[in-house]
Amino acid sequence: MLKVAGIQLSCKKDKEANLQKALELLDIAVERGAKIAAFPELFNLHWFPAAKDESSFALADDENSDTINTLKKIAARNKMVIICPVFEKGDNGDYYNTAFVIDSDGAILGKYRKVHIPMIPHWEEKFYFKAGDTGFPVFKTSYCNIGVQICWDNFFPEGTRILALKGADIIFSPTAAAYASSARWAKVISANAITNNVYIFRINRVGKEEHQHFYGKSFCADPNGEFIAGPAGSRDSVIIADINLNEIKETREVWPFLKDRRPDAYSSLLE
Repeated sequence: MLKVAGIQLSCKKDKEANLQKALELLDIAVERGAKIAAFPELFNLHWFPAAKDESSFALADDENSDTINTLKKIAARNKMVIICPVFEKGDNGDYYNTAFVIDSDGAILGKYRKVHIPMIPHWEEKFYFKAGDTGFPVFKTSYCNIGVQICWDNFFPEGTRILALKGADIIFSPTAAAYASSARWAKVISANAITNNVYIFRINRVGKEEHQHFYGKSFCADPNGEFIAGPAGSRDSVIIADINLNEIKETREVWPFLKDRRPDAYSSLLE
């Protein structure tokens, strides 16, 4: 069994305090034997996309930021893979909603930049983030192959399918979802897990901020769409899932959705 942790936490406007809280929760995941840990969307910041504010661009991290360097050291010390979703300032000067993937030796394996960017009240994300330009990478970590789908991405099944076809065993879904959407999130992620025979670990923010009340309820769905961990409550917490990677192959033998695909019939998707 592979132990995997989802860490849900509330955030304030003090970035350093948010990071320290995240590290304390990460220590719990280490103590419980987790080999992979993931945080929610923009985990070290308050939900600044609730409003348009030019000053918020100063909050962004890059690959050499204190946040990333701190987590690299922790990953190497504990031989742990860490999925780190942050507000990224790219080398090209553009800004992205990004998840860095740090391997168990402390090296950055790569990053996934959120592809689908919403623009709705209190999720004013197009003001801040460019659409991701990384495609849908699968990261070959020390323990298994993983993919990432950040929040809104999960409602576009094409990305999940691509990750499954490229060999992802677990897809991590860092989110920032507020009340009233809980049931919909559970349904869509379970459906994505079923139709692609993969594990999906959804990690949501918690806490009441100025415009939102993030509800948590993080969970991990198995290749049959069943919850094997969670849903968690609405407070800071660490959710541990015991993952049997052999179940992916076993499920695909019974429900061969990927094998029975008909790409020749899907040309209208590109029109």
